[in-house]
Amino acid sequence: MAVTNRPLTRFSRSRAVLAADTLAAALSWPLALALASPVGLAGRSAGETVLEAGAFAGCCAAAFLAARIPRVSWRYLGLADLFRVSGAASLCAVLFGLVVGGTGHLGGFTPLLPILHALVISALLLAARGAWHAAVGRHGEGEGAVPVLLAGGGDGADLFLRALAREDSPRHRVVGLVTDDPQQSGRLLHGVRVEGTVDEISHALRKLARKGRSPKQIVVTGREIAGERLEHLLDAAEAAGISVAVMPRLTDLRPAARGEAPPRIELKPVAIEDLLDRPQRPLDREAMARLIQGRRVLVTGAGGTIGAELSRQIAALGPAELVLAENSEFALYTIDLELAETAPEVPRLAVIADIRDRERILALFARHRPELVFHAAALKHVPIVEANPGEGILTNALGTRIVADAARQCGATAMVLISTDKAVNPTSVMGATKRLAEMYCQALDLKARADGQGTRFVTVRFGNVLGSTGSVVPLFRRQLERGGPLTVTHPDMQRYFMTVQEAVGLVLAATVVRVKDEAIPESARQGGIFVLDMGKPVKIVDLARRMIRLAGLRPEIDVEIRYMGLRPGEKLHEELFHGRERLIDLGMPGLLMAAPRMVDLAIVARAIEEAATAARAGREVAALSVLAALVPEFARGGGEEATRTAPGA
Repeated sequence: MAVTNRPLTRFSRSRAVLAADTLAAALSWPLALALASPVGLAGRSAGETVLEAGAFAGCCAAAFLAARIPRVSWRYLGLADLFRVSGAASLCAVLFGLVVGGTGHLGGFTPLLPILHALVISALLLAARGAWHAAVGRHGEGEGAVPVLLAGGGDGADLFLRALAREDSPRHRVVGLVTDDPQQSGRLLHGVRVEGTVDEISHALRKLARKGRSPKQIVVTGREIAGERLEHLLDAAEAAGISVAVMPRLTDLRPAARGEAPPRIELKPVAIEDLLDRPQRPLDREAMARLIQGRRVLVTGAGGTIGAELSRQIAALGPAELVLAENSEFALYTIDLELAETAPEVPRLAVIADIRDRERILALFARHRPELVFHAAALKHVPIVEANPGEGILTNALGTRIVADAARQCGATAMVLISTDKAVNPTSVMGATKRLAEMYCQALDLKARADGQGTRFVTVRFGNVLGSTGSVVPLFRRQLERGGPLTVTHPDMQRYFMTVQEAVGLVLAATVVRVKDEAIPESARQGGIFVLDMGKPVKIVDLARRMIRLAGLRPEIDVEIRYMGLRPGEKLHEELFHGRERLIDLGMPGLLMAAPRMVDLAIVARAIEEAATAARAGREVAALSVLAALVPEFARGGGEEATRTAPGA
């Protein structure tokens, strides 16, 4: 029974629309006659006028059915639909007027009559639809709708208001707008007034309060509102005691398909990434696709935060084969399952492998002969590597050498080393081992460049990735769920941050640049290190405060921030360049380059072997001595306040 009810309901609605439009057409004829000649209309018989009106209404009904106008939903009317309704009605009016005038049936016919008639019937039809839309499709006038203020204006606000108008029982009621453009103040968008600019948000909230229309929530509809501007908006919202949310993705606001219920607007909380104030980097996706498409690609550490995102973006570019190498079974299973669902057409192989196992890695490379190698596997957590320095040397330094040597032996086009800003003037074993890995790859690239052939080695250095495993953001989230406190190591601690999508996109862009070598000055084409432009560093305590506020709480009032002291190996401030590394501007958004410090391949290779041999034997002091000799800027220790047990960030 349910199956037959829906078509009947649609048919009934179509008949009702047709009846209403036919009635409007009948009324339009005497109105047009009255406007054209009031005296002439008074002299005509009522029966004659009714007969003509009926004839015209019948003609219009046939035309409307032919144009399928009764099937056009009044709720989802667009500009094209309005033109369609008005055009069909106007055409009928003009043709009817010409026929009546041409037959001489209508005395005192004037050429103005068909034009007036077209205007009258169009006005009646559109007014009926507009009145219905205003009565039923208002922006959240439903009972219990939450009053909201839209921040951003423009296309985002337009889409939000349109999506809201489509809901049967809206949960939000828009009471005002603030935009980027001061000239928009006082104007109306879908009947909603622009109360001022985003920077005047506090004034707009006070003005709405005076009118008795205070919002309970601010909805950010413009992606240009980020960083400091978003923080200013959060300050104003906190002072007013209201929350802030973000409009869903544009794809979530798409119109419903035929027969489907309109999708409801599901607002999202403000993400910590929105506060980074980082402009979107224009990346050459076509160049990346040309680099990856049809090539065999191998990713080490494919289950980690960076490795997994590399695998996602590479799979989307159409490689001939994607080999996922990872020593964690669960992490490997997770990314392999995800790619099976999102990129099933990409041939891939999930391999459990430890980059410290030379024979395993050489056999893997010999079998699959990857053309591009992305080396993301590493031990990255500073305090843990500090407590286990031998493991850091074996994984970060020796493991990188094993992967790099395997890439050379199989004739790979390029290998990309994912490095860290902690490799610059390192105070931790993790940073020093990553610097040793950088030096080895630089030396190999110098040799490849000198020989005029062989594998190119790309080193990309960047800072902290928001939300990555073991990073500060997940730690703060867990602490917030427990009610606090949020633990910070030092009030002056600051770090560079990037989103994982942004970091991986720039890694691929750097690989394109290195393989082509076109945008790189001649002096830096051998061994130069790419450094991602991460904007301004962020104080960790500021990050903690932002996360507390995003949770709808007040820092130091609702949630305590507790300082724990620097941990072993930590620095207060990270650096992107060593003092002896000359900065080179590539003229590419988001990418910088550090001119190489000359290193001898044989010396670096021998040092890695000596340090690894000592580490395997458990002689950590000897291993660290070799590391310090090759990385003379390595000053181990995080300061007098360091403790081995303090949690925090």
